[in-house]
Amino acid sequence: MKKLRVAIAGLTACSGCQLSLLNCEDELPRMLELFEFHYFPMASSPALMEGEYDAVLVEGCLSMPHEKELLQELRRRSRYLVALGTCAVCGGVAALRNGEEREQLRQSVYGENQVASETYEPLPLHRVVQVDAAVTGCPPEKEELLRLLAGLARGVLPVAIDYPVCTECRMRENLCLLTERSALCLGPLTLGGCSARCPSLGVPCEGCRGPVPEANLAEALEIYAEKGFDKATVRDRLRRFCPEWKL
Repeated sequence: MKKLRVAIAGLTACSGCQLSLLNCEDELPRMLELFEFHYFPMASSPALMEGEYDAVLVEGCLSMPHEKELLQELRRRSRYLVALGTCAVCGGVAALRNGEEREQLRQSVYGENQVASETYEPLPLHRVVQVDAAVTGCPPEKEELLRLLAGLARGVLPVAIDYPVCTECRMRENLCLLTERSALCLGPLTLGGCSARCPSLGVPCEGCRGPVPEANLAEALEIYAEKGFDKATVRDRLRRFCPEWKL
């Protein structure tokens, strides 16, 4: 069986999504039987971009011109481009200060020191190139990454998740932190796929996986209001990971 040529790149991000893949230690030998990780700067050097790729996985959002050039080049060379992690899918925490004046932000971080690269408001990948699939999460779950690679090995993309974290909470018979403890849990509006990791530990969902499609916003906002959380509070919490949230 011919190995698939895969590229993995990181843009503006913490590299946690790539690290989650490298942490699949038990599965790495099997991965190397199926894939040729040809361009993977975090894991190998020198990292040379050559030829065409069956798939490219990209972590992080776009905030510098050279990142846009890299992303567009990877898009041209690949059959499939996968947004890896919440920053790539939604903008993530790097986009928290979008809407504020960039020069003031630069001064607050760097002072009078010169910054080599021009920066702009962080953008998710889909704002610049066509994205064929997305694996969200901050970072993505190990099982999701393995399903993605297993699908690519068979020539298919993963089926997109379309249910909220609340569905997984019910499946695990968790206590509802929102209705029973009046905690600001974003499970009703957040994309599932994490097996309700945080609520299962008694921690309210923070919305790190981004918005669930066709969320019942009206009903959710009514429940939040009953628990003492106004619309602005809910909106600001949701936009910590997804600045493009429309609420």
